[in-house]
Amino acid sequence: MAVHTHDDIDWADRLRSLRMAEALDAGPTRAAARRLLEGMPDGPTILDVGCGAGGMSVHFAEELASAGARIVLVDATEHLLAEARRAVSAAAGDKSTVETIHADVADDGLPKKLPPADLVWASRVVHHLPDQQAAINTFARLARPGGLVAISEGSLDFNCLPWDLGVGRPGLEERLLAARGEWFAEMRAGIPGSVAMPYGWNIALQRAGLDDVDSFGVLIHHPAPGPELLREFVVERVTWLAEVAGDRLSGDDHKTAAALVDPASPAFLGARQDLFLQGAKTIHCGRRP
Repeated sequence: MAVHTHDDIDWADRLRSLRMAEALDAGPTRAAARRLLEGMPDGPTILDVGCGAGGMSVHFAEELASAGARIVLVDATEHLLAEARRAVSAAAGDKSTVETIHADVADDGLPKKLPPADLVWASRVVHHLPDQQAAINTFARLARPGGLVAISEGSLDFNCLPWDLGVGRPGLEERLLAARGEWFAEMRAGIPGSVAMPYGWNIALQRAGLDDVDSFGVLIHHPAPGPELLREFVVERVTWLAEVAGDRLSGDDHKTAAALVDPASPAFLGARQDLFLQGAKTIHCGRRP
């Protein structure tokens, strides 16, 4: 079955960055996983919809290793799905099962392909789909009565760089993020069948018929100088931000970004000791009546 992503992003090519982000986020996201699992029945069924590299389901598997669970991973990118299965299976105990479904998350028929779930989880997936409200409606249908739907969306963006880097015009990161915002708006507008959602995520969960809608945040913070992995992640991040910025970024800023990610350059970010990572993830939840 040939399944594509609606945003035309090569997510398999992003695997290394996804894995680095998962490692840097591990502590706070593990705490979030533990919170989402509170009150779950014995041996719950968990659907990770748009699982990517499977980072959150690794935490679910670790937390439920002694009790057991059925963890079903769903994604449209076969390479990521295989990587997620490998990582989650390694974390799961003998009492748990790990399954994969290669499918388009925006498929209206998805509930027919999946078991009813005690927890439906989707991280930074919905904003890549044509009709975001329709996707959340589908998630609500995937949950069994009393089941929890949880999505990670609308979070505080990461900051990594000092304002003055000693090369180029100060404030590069702010301009990179602004250009990425413009790129994202154009990307969403270009998705075939794109539907606007001019309201917040809590309203979207309520419109899907979910009760007890709430949200909580987790802080991701690695102060400078941070581990070596942080510097590798920042180099990858700046490389990607400059790529998606395209002509939305000035030529001078592109030259600065190129110098920052060039190991042969005196300005190479990987040699700095003042990089950091600070941001937050917001998780919105609701229960199916």
